[in-house]
Amino acid sequence: MSTALSIRAINLHYGAAQALRGVSIDCAPGRITAVLGRNGVGKSSTLRAITGINSVSAGEIVFDSETLRKTPPYKRARMGLGYVPQGREIFPLLTVRENLETGFAGLKGKDKSIPDYIFELFPVLKSMLGRRGGDLSGGQQQQLAIGRALVTRPKVLVLDEPTEGIQPSIIKDIGRALQFLRDEKSMTILLVEQYLDFCREIADDIYVMDRGEIMHKGPASDLDKPEVRRHLMV
Repeated sequence: MSTALSIRAINLHYGAAQALRGVSIDCAPGRITAVLGRNGVGKSSTLRAITGINSVSAGEIVFDSETLRKTPPYKRARMGLGYVPQGREIFPLLTVRENLETGFAGLKGKDKSIPDYIFELFPVLKSMLGRRGGDLSGGQQQQLAIGRALVTRPKVLVLDEPTEGIQPSIIKDIGRALQFLRDEKSMTILLVEQYLDFCREIADDIYVMDRGEIMHKGPASDLDKPEVRRHLMV
């Protein structure tokens, strides 16, 4: 199986504390890969390493056949790595349109437009283009954060807990959107998540983390195995 994004035996430290220990994850083209685990096991640290927010102390990250050693986050974004951070991090005083247009920063002139399919996936954004980001509900802000990442024309979309604190109807909309991006846009998607039912429904491949290490990898159907679930129990 070919890979669009490959994380190879990475370690990550915060000072003297080691957050990741030999983490390896392969994200295949046109598939949804989910990383699961309890709070504090290293899921978000893995995404921060992939996006370049934090530097790894060992191992490699290979994206689109290029090894990302000292590549800064903005260059990774220009290469086609889209990131939807935990907590959404939209700009509260900018309008929805202006938030989406912040995705233009790394694009060439001819690409500086908002793709129509974003409004097809999230119609609420089209109806709220003039509204300030801070006035949106949490679920609407999450849709906006995903839309902003899609404006950058990513090859790989990385999402950190996209269902956190969001009402069930919008979780379903986000799930349908991610499946559309995989099936119709052949996008490679990596998400960190704690909501097992969401992952069971949309993911193709899963990795389960505990204490900074990968404890299990396999198809999403493995989420029903007792030896997998024990790593996810609070």
